[in-house]
Amino acid sequence: MFFDLGKVIVPFEIERAYAGFQAVSTLPIEEMAKRLRAGDLVQRYECGQLEDERFFESFCEITGVTTTFERFCAIWNSIFLPATLVPESLLEELSRNYTLLLLSNTNAIHYRFLERHYGHLGHFYHRVLSHEVGAQKPARQIYEDALAAAGVRPEEVFFTDDLPENIEAARKLGIDGEVFTGVPELLRHLAIRGISSGKVA
Repeated sequence: MFFDLGKVIVPFEIERAYAGFQAVSTLPIEEMAKRLRAGDLVQRYECGQLEDERFFESFCEITGVTTTFERFCAIWNSIFLPATLVPESLLEELSRNYTLLLLSNTNAIHYRFLERHYGHLGHFYHRVLSHEVGAQKPARQIYEDALAAAGVRPEEVFFTDDLPENIEAARKLGIDGEVFTGVPELLRHLAIRGISSGKVA
């Protein structure tokens, strides 16, 4: 069973980081966002093509941010909210009978933070992360890497992700998937497939 991370398990709001960076930049939020969208810096970092320090330096050059690396990381990670979407109890229950794999487009700074602060991640047997495998969803490679890591065939997998294009890409490989819209719908999709989630609060 494959799970996305952001906006499936852990909610996030990009605006929180922009607000933090505005306090240490000469540029308004709109201009910072425009400059980042014009390039592929974040995508390259999430595909593991840049080391943390190089990403930090390039980010500051583009956005006019002046701060320490430690402060940068704190602002960069401020997007994550404490109240999770999928309860840890559900993952714990599922992990007793199913092999769980985390399939996420993420980066090294974010993932280190998430590992420290969200116990949910401890219930996954495998983690296939874009910055470690060098590919992002919806690219075919990252799904193939996930299947290989879990040692399963596509038809043996159920996958949930908040983005329709990621689910569609998985289905093209024969993976059964549904767009995540909330825990009640997730439980319904699991039940339809005969997947028992136990009594989850």
